[in-house]
Amino acid sequence: MLDFHIEKSGVPIYVQIRDQMQRAIGSGTLRPGEQLPTMRQLAVELKIDLNTVRRAYDELERSGVILILRARGTYVAEKPPPMDVAQQARKVQSLAHKVIALATSSGIDPADVASELLRVTKKRGTKR
Repeated sequence: MLDFHIEKSGVPIYVQIRDQMQRAIGSGTLRPGEQLPTMRQLAVELKIDLNTVRRAYDELERSGVILILRARGTYVAEKPPPMDVAQQARKVQSLAHKVIALATSSGIDPADVASELLRVTKKRGTKR
């Protein structure tokens, strides 16, 4: 099971869960098709309200990161189907703006984030 770390940092717990799950999927710790703990299991493990976990899972499902199959479990989503060029360009631009806003609000130079993205991408062997 994943080792979640909930901090008393002022960041909502559901955001911490969502972000940690996304990092685990992005890093390859969680792979497409892998089953995740149920909402109830995670709530009990973290000693938090079930609705907090539900909110994190719902956001992850809406963004296409996980699939919640009622009575069958929750799974890391398979890779999404290919997008057309215009749709991909819009998503890349939207993501770039979100990262810039997040970095800036955290006091981090967005150029440093871009450099780290390239370094991690090369390390993982992803072509670009």
